[in-house]
Formats: sequence, structure tokens, C-alpha cells
Amino acid sequence: MVHIFLLGTTDESAEMFCIDIDLTDVKKANEAIERLAYYDPLTSLPNRRLFLERLDQEQKISKRQLTFSAILFLDLDNFKYLNDSLGHSIGDLLLVEVGQRMKSLLREEDTVARLGGDEFVILLKELFCEKNTAIKQTQDIAEKVIRTLAKPINVQQHIHIITASIGITLFSGDFETADTLLKQANTAMYHAKEAGRNTFHFFHSSMQEVADSRLILENDLRQALPNNELELYYQPQFDNHANIIGAEALIRWKHPIRGMISPAEFIPLAEETGLIIAIGDWVLVTACHQLKLWEQYSLPKHFHLAVNVSPKQFRQKEFAPHLQELMTDIKINPHFLMLELTEGIVIDNIQQTIDKMWTLKSTGVKFSIDDFGTGYSSLVYLKKLPLDQLKIDQAFVRDIPADKNDAAIVEIIISMAKLLGFQVIAEGVETLEQLEFLQFAQCQQYQGYYFSKPIPEKEFTHQLKALATDKNKQATSLQLPTEANHI
Repeated sequence: MVHIFLLGTTDESAEMFCIDIDLTDVKKANEAIERLAYYDPLTSLPNRRLFLERLDQEQKISKRQLTFSAILFLDLDNFKYLNDSLGHSIGDLLLVEVGQRMKSLLREEDTVARLGGDEFVILLKELFCEKNTAIKQTQDIAEKVIRTLAKPINVQQHIHIITASIGITLFSGDFETADTLLKQANTAMYHAKEAGRNTFHFFHSSMQEVADSRLILENDLRQALPNNELELYYQPQFDNHANIIGAEALIRWKHPIRGMISPAEFIPLAEETGLIIAIGDWVLVTACHQLKLWEQYSLPKHFHLAVNVSPKQFRQKEFAPHLQELMTDIKINPHFLMLELTEGIVIDNIQQTIDKMWTLKSTGVKFSIDDFGTGYSSLVYLKKLPLDQLKIDQAFVRDIPADKNDAAIVEIIISMAKLLGFQVIAEGVETLEQLEFLQFAQCQQYQGYYFSKPIPEKEFTHQLKALATDKNKQATSLQLPTEANHI
């Protein structure tokens, strides 16, 4: 850049000076600042800020021209596990390749941006005015993206397959804010995940209703512990002589407005949000205190209280020492406590799981595999684990003896448990026919509505008191109750 100056007191004495100023570095610095502000440094794709600006512009254009536009929200499937196993440097290379593949599919006027992590978003501009045609256009692009991403990627002589779940929302005009549109596409993406991944879903209003309800439930669940809304119910467990040999502690949430909320509704939410750690700890503390109170009723040696432990809870580094400290402080007999683990816990980090189980087993704590047969059962790990019990999942019990396949599976589980030296308990026993089949197959313990539904602490305590005072109770064959205990 050249600036010219005239210096002097009169026109005759004035002299001209030229000053050359090099602004190249300043321009480069400004360009670098702008790039940092608007572009993702890894993939060189637009970032969230630039994407939202372009989305805002497109909303105004679509309103003026009466055309449809679309947002595709992409999340790479299981990318975290791949990133953790291969290392972040390989993960970064894969992200760059994913960005380039998507960019190659789009028109110049469209935008693909990286929001962060393994989340990408596409803006399809100026689609057709007719909605069904615009939907078809968007669907075609989504299918191309899925096919293109699924092609093998060669990174440092290793082949990798990347798949994506895609949520889509269409818009015409600026009736919704940019953030709302992104939220809609994100909601639809989660439905694609739930549908099995490597697919796409269009947003519709019912999805938002579900998402809003879930958010309300999550906020309420966060207050459930401090507001003392959780309580434990106990479902008695019986042997072949009608003796109560234990109970399973089952959590209940008494919502101040909605009343009792099913665990099937809030436990998965607790798992997803991480609230299961605090809730699971509350269950353990409450169960241990309850066991201490019940010990005054001269519990038989074979009695146990089964407590479900979530995968996230069990994998906590301090789980074993924390439980040991808890049992010592409350002064319970560890032999009365049985921890129910799912097969998934055992499969992940099997050696750490075995070590942790043996640490607690040495104190007297018992272990049961819950819902046995529904996961990844393997004799290889079963024989290594310090187990006391296998629990046959109610999904197999429900249709016996009518379903020959379920009946065969149940018989195999019982035989296998006997060979390995484990007790076996069947859950979900609801009819006399089921009970008779299980007895014939030499099952040892039972749990289900045929005997008793889950009951409040006071009611179960009353049963234990009655057993403690009935010194002359004779063991008898298990008979059909006079009244069914179905709800």
C-alpha cells in the first residue's frame, strides 16, 4: 500500500514524499483470526458459528422464495470406542476423511459443518417448493451419505468402517429459530440410533413431545433422591418347601404428582444420565441398613437379600472398597447380601471384574448373574467367576411349558448350573403350570407373582417376624396359594 503526502509551507516549497507500507502480515493475521472464528481447525469445515449464520440466511431465502430446505444432523456410530482403541491421532484422520466424503456429495451452495467431536451437520439449500419432492431430495442425499461413509477407510494400512446415524428436519421460512431446528434434527438422530444405527429418521412433532417429556422426567429424577421420593420394595423368594429363602430389593419412585413410576421408565434414563451411580449407592446403603434391622429376627443361614448393581456402578474404581466400608460401618453379616450382576458387566474387562468379585467374595458377599440367557453367556467365563446363583430370565419362564424352545433352554440352564455348583432361581413364575415344570426340571428357587408381588418393607418385615416366632413351622410341599397374587 502506497500513501502520498505533500509537505511544505507554500505551493512552491512543497515536496512530495511516498511511504510504502506492507500490510501482508496484517491481512494474513486477519484471515487467520477469521478462520479460527468460523472454521473447524481439524477438518477445515465450517464450525457451529458459521453454520448458524448460513442457516439464518437460508431461512430468510426460503421464506422469500417459498422453497424448502433441510438440516441433516449426523453422529458417527460407536466412534468413541474406535477413538479410544486406535488413539486420537487415528481418530482425527478418520474425522477428516468423513468430512471430505460428505463434502464431495454436496452442491457448492450446500454446507457441511463439524459441530464438535464426531457430530457433523449438513444444510441443504433451496430444495423444491413441493414438500414431498423436497423430502425425496433429502432422503436421496441421506442414503448417499450413509453408503459413502460405509465404504472402507484405509488409514495407516488399517481398514476401518464408519457408519452414521442421521436425523433430518425440513423447514420453510423462519418460523423456527436456528437452535430449534438443530434441536429437532438432533432429536431425530437419537431415534435413528434407537432404530439400530446406520440409518436416518425425519423429525416429526411427536418426537419433540417425547423428548420434552424425557427432559421433564430427568429433571424430576434429579430431585427424587434429595426429596426422599425413592423407596425399596421386596419380592420374596421361595424354595421347594414354601420357605422364604430371601428377597430381591426393587426400587420404586413415588412421584409427588404422577404417583408410582415404573422402574422400566426411569432406570434406563438414570443409566443414560449417570444418575444411576448415586441411585445405586442409595439402594446399597438402604438395603444394608434394612438387613441390619432384619438380623434381629434370627435370619436363617441360607437367607439373602439380592440387590441389582448397574454396570456403571460396578465399574467404579472404588466400588469394592466402598461396599466393604459400608458393610463394616453398618455391621451387617456380608453372607446375607447377594449382588445381582448382568452378563454384560462380566464380559467387559473380564479380569478386572473377576478380581473385584473375588475381593468382595472373600468378605462373604454372594453373587448372582441376573437375566441369565439373555446376554452373552459363556462357559469360559462362568467357570472363572465366583458365582453362587444363576437367575433364569422371566422371558424364558413366561411361555413354558407351552414353548418347547423356552422349555429346552430352561432345562439346559438348570442342568448347567447344577454341574457348575451354582444355585438356580427362576423369576417371573406366575402360574401353577410354570411351577410344576420348573420343579420337574429340578429348579431350586422361585420368584414371581404366583407367590408374591413386590411388597413394601413393613409388609415383608411382618412376614419375617411371623417366621421367627413360628418355631414349630414344618416344611411342606409348595401348594397353590388360595388367592392369586396378580396385580
